[in-house]
Amino acid sequence: MIWTPHSTVATVVEQDGKFLFVEETDNGKTVFNQPAGHLDEGETLFAAARRETLEETGWHVSLTDYLGTYVFKAENQITYIRHCFIAQADSHDPSLPLDEGIIAAHWISKDRILSADFAARSPLVKQCLQDYLDGKRYPLDLIHHHQP
Repeated sequence: MIWTPHSTVATVVEQDGKFLFVEETDNGKTVFNQPAGHLDEGETLFAAARRETLEETGWHVSLTDYLGTYVFKAENQITYIRHCFIAQADSHDPSLPLDEGIIAAHWISKDRILSADFAARSPLVKQCLQDYLDGKRYPLDLIHHHQP
């Protein structure tokens, strides 16, 4: 069997002291996550991050910074490589249907997210938020997309 890690994107979006999160179902449990999803073939990381945020929350965003790369081996034995971005909320389109499995989008305080009983989808959720709060920022031009 060929080992194939899954490349994903996520965005940290802060507005008025709260963070944009999705409430979703994962293996029958209700959990919370930053807007996130898989990179599609032929898509740039930037386009994937904007698309996933829109599809999961109805929010159009602009990427401002790169937060980091996070590697996680989940209970399902799949290794995920998460590229996390920082974005600003531009506009909301409440008429857009949210992705399958998404219950709702919420603006949540950092204290609630970092609390011990917060149902984060994975440890990456709180790690990304903590890195953001710690001021980690990298320029977007750190990432180079070369396409034919």
